[in-house]
Amino acid sequence: MAMTKVFFSDLKSGRCSSVVEARLLRFWEAKNVKRGGELMWMDLLMVDVNSTMMQVTISAGRLPQFRDMLHAGTMFSVSGFDVSRCAHNFRLTDSSLMIRFSETTSFQVLTEPVSPLPEEAFRFRNQQELIGLANTNTQLPDIIGEILSVKSTVCDPPEEKNRVMVTLKLERLIARDTGLPSAAPLLKSYAKVETMTIAKLNGFIVSAASQEIDFLCTGKVVRVDTDKGWCYVACSKCSKNFQRTETAFTCGVCNNSHAVGALRYRVEMAISDGTAEGTFIWFDGVLTELHGIRASEAAQMLAEDGVNPEDTRLPLFIADMEGKTYTFQVRVTAYNFTEHHNTFTITCIAKDTGLLPVDDVVNNGDGDDNDDDADNPTIEPSPAADDQGGTSKTRKKTGA
Repeated sequence: MAMTKVFFSDLKSGRCSSVVEARLLRFWEAKNVKRGGELMWMDLLMVDVNSTMMQVTISAGRLPQFRDMLHAGTMFSVSGFDVSRCAHNFRLTDSSLMIRFSETTSFQVLTEPVSPLPEEAFRFRNQQELIGLANTNTQLPDIIGEILSVKSTVCDPPEEKNRVMVTLKLERLIARDTGLPSAAPLLKSYAKVETMTIAKLNGFIVSAASQEIDFLCTGKVVRVDTDKGWCYVACSKCSKNFQRTETAFTCGVCNNSHAVGALRYRVEMAISDGTAEGTFIWFDGVLTELHGIRASEAAQMLAEDGVNPEDTRLPLFIADMEGKTYTFQVRVTAYNFTEHHNTFTITCIAKDTGLLPVDDVVNNGDGDDNDDDADNPTIEPSPAADDQGGTSKTRKKTGA
């Protein structure tokens, strides 16, 4: 007996034995970088005849059965799958449901669908909604477009589903050749970082709800805290602080008692903008880009017999930052809303103009928002080097 054909919009939670015809738009690997890039699952984005998009997940254990079939643009018939709710913080579509492949799933290439399947699909957002999504890390757009004009193809009032012609300006946010984010000019207008005084920044973490957001500040360095040192020996794999013994370094995050160490910057400075003063931490990526000198190179210039690098005096080029004014980006995280908060982390700096265009932004790359020599590991995106043109990231916070 032939199985019933349904649409993505008909799906309900539970096992589905009906057939859905859909086109594969994009797919990418989800990896756990805390476990050496271990593959967890493959995410697929598919669209049916009604232009309804659905997230599909294939677990790593079942992936070998389907991996060679996955090519962007291919049409499939899918049946015998499970339907479950999406994670609230990682929704790829407007649907609250997603498909999970099971042991009974049939996934067959389709050459002649019952009805033509769309070759692309879009989610429509107005400008205010896009601004609300900026810096939230809850959406993974692949292409962003702006509607420039709309006109009808008929002169008479519409009676049924008359078509309209729409002129779109599109920008791809993910480079298809490398899988790395591109500097899409159109996105810049929606991902602006709000400028904030230090006084308002201090007030924000007291009055606002806990969240992750970026702000742009400008201030003068009034003091470099020499008591906290200027560097630390970090795990070369996770960039977190070591536990030192007489003969070896131990990384508690990686659970490695013979970890390889790397010297990294960590400098606390008091910065004032005339409204208030705050304590800001400069980490390795920011200071290396600013001065063009790695922490290990700075340590060699200050080398003293029998003295650990982190116990040496402050490098002159860091001491000379006192009295200078910088424009920088600050990332506020859940840590900043706790009672233990007393520092902010500088994630980017601006050069010369005080602006932060994408090409001039210096990424910190340390991801440590605490003032305890970085206890929390950074989790980075894991691009899939295939023909799908997409990337995915596993986030430390539960909550994209």
